[in-house]
Amino acid sequence: MAWVLLSIAIVCEVAATISLKLATDGRRRWYVAVGIGYVVAFSLLGAALSLGLPIGVAYGVWAATGVALTAVLGRVLFGDPLTWLMGAGIVCIIAGVFLIELGH
Repeated sequence: MAWVLLSIAIVCEVAATISLKLATDGRRRWYVAVGIGYVVAFSLLGAALSLGLPIGVAYGVWAATGVALTAVLGRVLFGDPLTWLMGAGIVCIIAGVFLIELGH
């Protein structure tokens, strides 16, 4: 269950970050989604930790997955740059998350 909560927390955090981009582009009503997304994300992260997920694993997976998803969605939704070097970084992030999980 802790992993399910962490997964939902990551989705909420990424959604809040995407909403932040929309809000800063002049669509101020998106700030509501930013606030709700981050509150829900951190609440679910806390719940995952309370179910016994180690903080190093939880935060490592949270941060790495969030960065990778945000970079890809930034490219798809906003046309942000996504170079081959950035793609290699995303591959390294995925490998790092995998190694963290194996070490756990």
